[in-house]
Amino acid sequence: MSRIPSLDDLRRYAVARTLFAPTTLGRAIGRLGFVQADPIRAPARAQDLTLRHRVKDYRAGDLERRYPKLPIEEDFFVNYGFLPREHLALMHPRTAHRVWDAATRRRAADVLAFIREHGPSHPKAVQAAFDHGRTTNYWGGSSNATTHLLDGMHYRGMLRVVRREAGIRVYDVVTHAGDERSPQQKAQALLELVVAKYAPLPSRSLGQLAYHLGGGAPQLEPELKRALAAARASLPQASIDGVTWLWTPGENPKSVRHEPDEGIRLLAPFDPIVWDRLRFELLWGWAYRFEAYTPAPKRKLGYYALPLLWRDRVIGWANITAKHGVEKAGFGYVSGRAPRDAAFRRELGAELERMHGFLGHDTE
Repeated sequence: MSRIPSLDDLRRYAVARTLFAPTTLGRAIGRLGFVQADPIRAPARAQDLTLRHRVKDYRAGDLERRYPKLPIEEDFFVNYGFLPREHLALMHPRTAHRVWDAATRRRAADVLAFIREHGPSHPKAVQAAFDHGRTTNYWGGSSNATTHLLDGMHYRGMLRVVRREAGIRVYDVVTHAGDERSPQQKAQALLELVVAKYAPLPSRSLGQLAYHLGGGAPQLEPELKRALAAARASLPQASIDGVTWLWTPGENPKSVRHEPDEGIRLLAPFDPIVWDRLRFELLWGWAYRFEAYTPAPKRKLGYYALPLLWRDRVIGWANITAKHGVEKAGFGYVSGRAPRDAAFRRELGAELERMHGFLGHDTE
């Protein structure tokens, strides 16, 4: 029997290794290594939609409510989200690509002194003390200059998010713990984190993740390139249909333990199963697109389509809205119609009931 895994093996492995048995919130984030955040609620924020499959009795908003008491942080990794506090030492002190001019450094020093004196501060309090006006944001639009400055101070490791109030970040001064590992060891550890989160993954996707890690640790970009080359040479791998797949050492993609259950799960657009669009298309044979920022007439899946996973196959998607305490769900299927299977109907009903409990609304 061949020891090389098949695409079916990788599909089952990809699902089984990330949809572990539901556990506590802290342990789930620790096991995931990172949870991407997104502010859109349709029907809930992406971080909540991701965690509901992996945290026992999870409810929308639990992460925000419980964040202040957990050893986790909001910060930038491959993108913005939540990660165990211990990982920050791999990225801080962070050296931003954009160097502040003298005037920005003075404003940051003044804001830092203000927060150090007053304690955890809402952006409105900082804005009331320092009228910094407006500035051009990353997307070319206009935004509050104080908010922009606080974001920059957070990114540079001067501030941390201590909690949120009505979704708004409240900041305090921070000094990040040091790490005695060499820059090359830090880069290797960061790459190991993304492999552990997203395996199995195509070699090209690992390169993309290494590039994104340059946003979390710009000062380690040369070391990340070397770590990427070493990982591609040393990680367990197989070539399937011309694509080189990589995975975590010590794991067996062919293991019988990866057999899927009968359940249906509606996944967040940034769930580990969905995030890598190249991997998604290779494993499930169709292209998922996140269309929240696509003009409505050009959308094919919907504003906030949630991929529909049944067993080890993503066979369609759902758009769920929750308004005035009522949920409505619309579905689309890759084949053009829902499976004519009693088990599918039963499991879909169970997933909608779970979504109902998660959201705390009445389902319609």
